[in-house]
Amino acid sequence: MPESSNRRLSFRAPWVIFWTGFVLRIACILIGHTYRIRAFDDHFDYGFEAGRIARSVVQGHGYGNPFNGFSGPTAWLPPLYPLLMALSFKIFGIYTNAAAIFLMVCDSLFSAAIAPAVYEIAARCFDAQGIARRASAKATPMALWSAWLWAVYPAALQYAVHWLWEMSLTTCFFAWAFVLALRLRRIGEQDDVERKTSRDFKLWAFFGLLWGMIALSNASLLLCLPVSILWILWPLRDSKQQTANRNQLSGYNDRSLSQSVAGAILACVVFAATLAPWVVRNERALHAFVPTRSNFGVELWQSSLFYHDVFPWGQAVPLWTGDPEFKLYVQMGELNYAKMRGAQAMENLRARPDLFARFTLKRIQFFWFGVPHASEKHESNEVARIFNYSFLSVAGLLGLGLALKRRVLGAWLMASAFLLVPLVYYAVTVQARFRHPIEPLIAILSVYLFRSTTSRNRVGLGT
Repeated sequence: MPESSNRRLSFRAPWVIFWTGFVLRIACILIGHTYRIRAFDDHFDYGFEAGRIARSVVQGHGYGNPFNGFSGPTAWLPPLYPLLMALSFKIFGIYTNAAAIFLMVCDSLFSAAIAPAVYEIAARCFDAQGIARRASAKATPMALWSAWLWAVYPAALQYAVHWLWEMSLTTCFFAWAFVLALRLRRIGEQDDVERKTSRDFKLWAFFGLLWGMIALSNASLLLCLPVSILWILWPLRDSKQQTANRNQLSGYNDRSLSQSVAGAILACVVFAATLAPWVVRNERALHAFVPTRSNFGVELWQSSLFYHDVFPWGQAVPLWTGDPEFKLYVQMGELNYAKMRGAQAMENLRARPDLFARFTLKRIQFFWFGVPHASEKHESNEVARIFNYSFLSVAGLLGLGLALKRRVLGAWLMASAFLLVPLVYYAVTVQARFRHPIEPLIAILSVYLFRSTTSRNRVGLGT
């Protein structure tokens, strides 16, 4: 255990870390003029499909028209970020620099707010157990290094200051959902710390709300939800294991299984209630049950066209309204079109399973070690970018392997995120931004790898 007791160890990050990260991001936006987005193809690069949907909402055409022209109601994207864009367009004007600044400031706020979550994750999983201290005089060296790395490292802030998309929003919600899972499992807390059941129910409710917001932002992460709930409840599977876990500093008191299961049910109810308005809207507008988004069949079809060579460039549906493919999309309607393309994708995959397997392996490589850019990029810039990207992946994966080997508390929950978040992208398509939701964990585990000189007899025990 660390020299200071858990009762004195704070899991709350110093505010200076958040404010430094936030101000740095705003400075990058204003000094670099990143809010000036090129007007190519009627501003399509300004938020892509999300920008088109936001424009449609503000112009009174409803939540629809994700490409050029009028194509009707859509569920191509979940609503959270497109509606935030619609708010910016309503206040500052459609496709204006002022609206872009507003959105990037919001993204910067979400990105900087990840730093306190990184701090608490590192403090609970590592500092509370005295792991990777390296004779530091600080009570939370892992937390401080990890949070500051997230606050100031260029790779951590790039999506907040360059992209009008949901990455920073989704990553913020995902990081804090991870924090709530640690709190509910009481990782890093002493056994004698009492906590009212009512507080646990509040945490469960907020946990369900956060996951509902994640579903309305990027549904690909939902594979982690059932695993997170199971991980929280796992030490309660029998009384014998509860006793063993208490001896191994799992943080559990004598909570009843029924109370914890009731909390998990509450989280599921709150999650469903958060998602319900979107589902009801889709039922009324599209006349079908669409829980998150509707475009999976189209994306899978694009990836099954093997002349794309691993992943397609460009849009899943052509932007030119005169294109026969766009006309087919409008004529059939989004859901029927996606269903047809999904069936064709399965036929393509069954016809060439060898190519699908080979391309899947390449997508795995690209997810972790760098997605190649278009050929016009300067070679030296591309080499530096790939090195930086792959270095973080290697450090994070090695740190995770070490944490699993040494049975660091929370390591298995981190491993589940590393395993599950990329699965959809392995099968369909991959871009560098898809890794962003797990990059806070990569930052923590990278710091752990380079600070991990603590002898084995001092590491924490647990799962």
